[in-house]
Amino acid sequence: MPDPATSQPIRVGLYGIGLDTYWPQFAGLHERLLGYQAGIARRVAEAGVTVVDAGLVDNPPAAREAAALFQREGVELILLYVSTYALSSTVLPVVQQTKVPVVVLNLQPTAQLDYERFNALGDRGTMTGEWLAHCQACSAPEIACVFNRAGIAYHLVTGTLDDAESWAEIDDWLTAAKVAAAMRANRVGVLGHYYCGMLDVYSDMTQQAATFGCHFELLEMCELARLRQEASEADVAAKLAQFRAEFEVVPECSAVEMERAARTSCALDALVAAHGLGSMAYYYEGQPGNEYENIVTSVIAGNSLLTAHHVPVAGECEVKNVQAMKIMDLLGAGGSFSEFYLMDLVDDVVLLGHDGPGHMAIAQGPVKLVPLPVYHGKPGCGLSIEMRVKQGPVTLLSVVQDGAGRLSLLAAEGEAVPGPIMHIGNTNSRYRFSVGAKAFVNAWSQAGPAHHCAIGLGHQASRLAKLAALWGIEFTQVC
Repeated sequence: MPDPATSQPIRVGLYGIGLDTYWPQFAGLHERLLGYQAGIARRVAEAGVTVVDAGLVDNPPAAREAAALFQREGVELILLYVSTYALSSTVLPVVQQTKVPVVVLNLQPTAQLDYERFNALGDRGTMTGEWLAHCQACSAPEIACVFNRAGIAYHLVTGTLDDAESWAEIDDWLTAAKVAAAMRANRVGVLGHYYCGMLDVYSDMTQQAATFGCHFELLEMCELARLRQEASEADVAAKLAQFRAEFEVVPECSAVEMERAARTSCALDALVAAHGLGSMAYYYEGQPGNEYENIVTSVIAGNSLLTAHHVPVAGECEVKNVQAMKIMDLLGAGGSFSEFYLMDLVDDVVLLGHDGPGHMAIAQGPVKLVPLPVYHGKPGCGLSIEMRVKQGPVTLLSVVQDGAGRLSLLAAEGEAVPGPIMHIGNTNSRYRFSVGAKAFVNAWSQAGPAHHCAIGLGHQASRLAKLAALWGIEFTQVC
């Protein structure tokens, strides 16, 4: 499954800071520090972003010029490289004027000074120049103090120019910036209405647009019905072929139900294309025998295909959760629509899953397309999918809205493990958490999410924490 976020074109501003007084005093120091900064620029560019390099800013006028450059280029994020000691007056104007998040790179050339070689230099001027090439930490408190007093959020990465831990952290910041940009460009479709009575699911789309920058497109069932009627026999035949290619279609699936689901899937594809959707939340019931009921009882296969192909779809009109699913998909982790099914307190695991669409790209083995005689808690019957998530590290994510309307991210890292599951025509898998099943369920529930969550592959909490920081919202990790 490719990582959609890696293709998101963003610009990242890079500038180093130094002190112009040093350059005539210490021969070669300026050139050496520029070389370090060029190495950072190359490494950042390898992450698939466009680097806007403002050079080594060493006085207040140069800081103003750097800010103007970043504003013109529309950077999403600033990387501030501390090359040596620098006055904070060269730091503050850039961030103040650009008004984007800043990550301070407190990166020494080496993990340890070669003291014997250093002291053998003899000449104190030469020794001072060598020290200044290693004194990045000298500026870190000054920068932090000024940002704190100015009310500017910042993030600090401390290490060396080439240590893996620091670069993993920087890469997480770059990925988070890409996801934030992609979420801002996302058009979220909302089709139908909430599942009546699920008070936890109801959400404030204005607050979500304000936080994530996304657009909400309210869709009409009558448009979906028209698109379904307009689907040609060739379109339906092609969709049936896609079903057989991407699902394991069990023999019990009737030709009538296959055709009904394929025609609806064609309409869903057309709806997504017509409105440029990147995700969608839906729910509808309709009166018995109504055309819309016929449509909504045949959407699961098509919505599963959309989800697997980077247009996540959440049932029960769970708008908050489709945001979580989209975030996980942009991280390249999947993001399958889930809720708690039950606890296995003997094996100390929790089973999670859901009826409706799942993220087929993160399935363990084939995804079965199966008939269901009844959709539990919903009208009608039709085709559904049966799958489990790949075994290994996973992350659960929920977008939480509190009593004051504020949004936050809630995450838990665990592991999808082997063992028996329920074969009921739904997605479901077994998950183990480091704190144990009981403590996990308590901690997760008390954090206040709706009863749905998105499950993705890998441990993603570090990236999610940085994403929340870029948005200026709270991040909670329960395990």
